Amino acid sequence: MHLRSTDRAFGSHRSHGHYLAVGGSLHRLFAEVLGRDTGASRGMGGSMHLQAREHGFVASVPIVAATIPIAVGAGLAARMDGTGDIAIAFFGDGATEEGAFHESMNLAMMLRAPVLFVCENNLFASHLHIGLRQPADSLVRFAEAHGVPSARVDGNDIAQVTDAVGRVLPGMRAGGGPFFLECVTYRWRGHVGHREDDDVGVKRSEDLGHWKLRDPITRLARALLAAKSLPPGGLEGIFAGTQILVDEAWSAAERDPFPAEDRLVQRTYAERNG
Repeated sequence: MHLRSTDRAFGSHRSHGHYLAVGGSLHRLFAEVLGRDTGASRGMGGSMHLQAREHGFVASVPIVAATIPIAVGAGLAARMDGTGDIAIAFFGDGATEEGAFHESMNLAMMLRAPVLFVCENNLFASHLHIGLRQPADSLVRFAEAHGVPSARVDGNDIAQVTDAVGRVLPGMRAGGGPFFLECVTYRWRGHVGHREDDDVGVKRSEDLGHWKLRDPITRLARALLAAKSLPPGGLEGIFAGTQILVDEAWSAAERDPFPAEDRLVQRTYAERNG
């Protein structure tokens, strides 16, 4: 809601949601997952390497914390351009344990680069709960250590997250420097695959059941109904319409061609001028 197409957004290991949220094509996402020529990265990147430059989504990279320093560079470029654009880096709690994260926070603050650091703290990095990795589960302490303004919000409350971003972005666009937003949430699925991994060295079945009751989509739907913000049958219409979009996009992606064999070299290496 608050981003421009000229802002520079960066994802991480699982960025389907980020890509779609800024306006990325559902058809191109499916096509990329299927390795088709029409994909977001022309079939050469797969699920973890997405881009939608026309919507400001620069790239997603699966290496933990890899895009955070790149976002700082993009934020500095935005400040030098004088357009009021910002950079935004999405990452998980595990990335805060990488040196690149701390170097980036420090540099962004020293350069007053307009970078919105969004940490989705889902309490797990791979198979380890944050309680087994860190002395505290709140990560805003890292922002405080680097002098970066911060806020901690319920990451499963869409309105709360949206309001928090809406409050800080005008100041960032006006030269206010970086901001760190910690969104507390929970990972439903395992680190790999579709399983819930309710016992991955730590018992999480009870916690998982509790967090499923806080599903952000269900909470938003209930709030809209309670506020009478939808007409009768409006919610069902949204879900049905969305399912149609998904089915049509998947069917189209399945029909799309694979890249020609010579594209492997052309899209991997740049041609030498002269």
